[in-house]
Parts: sequence; C-alpha cells; structure tokens
Amino acid sequence: MKILHTADWHLGKRLDRFSRLEEQVLVLNEIVEIADEQNVDLVIIAGDLFDNFNPSVEAVELFYKILKRLSLNGKRPVIAIAGNHDSPNLINAPDPLARECGIILIGHPKTKISPFETEYFGILNAEEGFIELKFKNSDIPIRILHTPYANEIRLKEYFGENKEEQINKILAENWKHLADQFCDENGINILTAHLYMNKKGAEILEEPEGEKPIKIGNADLIFSDIIPQQIQYTALGHLHGFQNIGSAEKPVVYSSSPISYSFSEAGHKKYISIIDAEPGKNVSFEKIQLKGGKNLARKIFDSVEKAIEWLLENPNTFVELTLESDTFLTADERKRLYQSHNGIVYLIPKIKNQDFNENSVHEINLNQNIESLFQDYFKSKNGGQEANEDLMNLFNEILNA
Repeated sequence: MKILHTADWHLGKRLDRFSRLEEQVLVLNEIVEIADEQNVDLVIIAGDLFDNFNPSVEAVELFYKILKRLSLNGKRPVIAIAGNHDSPNLINAPDPLARECGIILIGHPKTKISPFETEYFGILNAEEGFIELKFKNSDIPIRILHTPYANEIRLKEYFGENKEEQINKILAENWKHLADQFCDENGINILTAHLYMNKKGAEILEEPEGEKPIKIGNADLIFSDIIPQQIQYTALGHLHGFQNIGSAEKPVVYSSSPISYSFSEAGHKKYISIIDAEPGKNVSFEKIQLKGGKNLARKIFDSVEKAIEWLLENPNTFVELTLESDTFLTADERKRLYQSHNGIVYLIPKIKNQDFNENSVHEINLNQNIESLFQDYFKSKNGGQEANEDLMNLFNEILNA
C-alpha cells in the first residue's frame, strides 16, 4: 500500500496584507499530481486544514475541490483530521456527503465513524478514535488510530482537570487498547494526530512564528514513546518543518506545511511524505519536495542602494527587510524601496549606532534653540538615531503653523 501524508494546509492564511490563496492553489494541485503519479492508495491530512475557525468561501471551496480530486471521485480514500486552527464542527459538518466521495472528515477526538461501504472500499470496524479500512480488490486491512486536536475545554472533558499529568497517560492507554484489540501483523497499522509531540529527552522543537501555540510549558507535550509498538508509521501535523522524531524502523513524521507561512520558515524546503507499507514489516518512506509557494526571505542591508539591488534581483519573493541606518528612512527612500518590489511585507528601520546607551544620563543645554532641543530629545528617545530631514521639516511646519 502507498500512503500520502500531508498536513498544515492553513487554507485562507494571509501574510500580513498578502493573500496566499493563489500559491495554495498551485501547491495543492502539485500534491494531487504527486498522488496520481505515485499511484497512491490512501491520503492522510493531519490537521490545520484551514487557518481559522471561520475560513473564507474561497478557502472552503478550494478545500472541497482538492479533496474531490485527491479521492479520484471515490476510488482513493482521503482521511482528514482537525488541527488547532480548525473548527471541529465545520470539519464534521459535510462528513455524510463526503463519505459518498470516499472522504472521511474527523473533527473531534473520540469520534466514532459509522461503518459504510463505497464501490471501492469499506470501513469494516470503527471505535472511538479508530477505523479499519479495506479495499474491495485487496485482502490487506488498513487500521488507523486518529486523534484530532483537542482545545483546553475538550482536553478537560476527555482527560479531566489534571490534564498536565493525565494526557500522556490517557492517550497511551487509549492507543494501546485500540492497537491491542485491532492492530495485528495481518494489516497495516497507522496513527495520525495533530499534537505537539516530541521524543523524550530530546531538544524541544520550536513552534513556528504566527502559529497558535499548543505547548504551554510542557503541559501539552506528548512523548513519542507512548505510541503503541504495533504502529508502523505515525503521521503528525502542527510543526511546519519536515522531521522524523521517531526511528527509521518506526517513523514519527511531521510532513511540514506545503508552503512557508512565516519568516521563521524563510529558506525552508517543504515536503509531503510517501509511505510504502505492508503487513508485518517496517515501512519505508520518501519525502518529496513541493515547489508551489513563493520564497520568504529575511534580509538586512546597511544602504538603500544595496537593498534595491537585491530586491530587483529577487522579484518572486516575500521579504522582511531590515535597513540599518544612522537616521530614519526618508519618505523618498521608502517610496523607492516599495516601487522596486511588490513583496515587501515588513520594512524595519534599525539603529546602526549600537554604542548609544539609552540608560545613560545626558546633560542638555536648555539655552539652545528649540530645533536643536527637539533633535537632542528625538535622539534620546530613539536609541541614538538622528531625526532625518523629512522629520525636521515636519517639525518646523508644526512650529510655524
């Protein structure tokens, strides 16, 4: 069996004032093409399908269209779970109709999917947090333990008030119970979850900038050693960089987001995972790079001319641009920068003179003219930066009004 694992689509997400929908269309088309080229049997989307609880009409329409194409009109099962950005009720709502197209949408933890059959496959067994799927043309069942994201209220509902101590214990018990009951070596055994999971004793993995945090201290940190030994591959969502926190024999994989969504991801390559699995054996998996999104870049320059030169050479890029200078940028300089590139997301002026000590006491000559007094005041309040000509002209306008 071949399985495609992807996650963190964040449909409808913006980068400040810039829409990313056009890029999302391109990269999701790319995922569909890979699924077809690789002759994938099953697709798993491990949460954060949308970027917020109330996605735009365009984002919802794109989601349904892509799922329909991924499902090959019902021939290929698609399983999508909710992440911490998703409304579970919104994800669950179209499930009865989606099943007719071979699409299984799971919004809440402990969801029990009613068994059903299509022309090409059927759900044989289902329990809370578990489904067993079998194709009509194959004797190999696929068992999937599924755990969508649960927010604070749902965590307390499922795990009690003392969730900090209980969440690992309860998940371990639930997963082990399901695995012991259903996951023998005669089928393929997969776990998919949208959780903040890490290897015990390993360095803490950083959540991306702009991502709604799951981890608060270590309260919501799930350890990979609670995954049942029967599970051959764990398909995770939440972190936006591709990484296997498990082993080569028992992969526990964040597949990455399909495009870079914040400048903390600048320069990152994005992937989907293609898993080859058969009963009773270790899986193999291949990460395939996606190329549909724009590059994100964090750049620092000490002159406007150098910045403009780079901007003209890199037009298809979103940029966080920092300009180090002795004075604030003039209106003309800002205009030239924005005219040279239409993807400047943030323009950040930075103090070039790092020797200025804002805590030091300065003696001010009160006998100097008001213009000089303003310049001294401005410099003291802005880390040593000089007031530029535009600002001084504005000050004089106000003064003489």
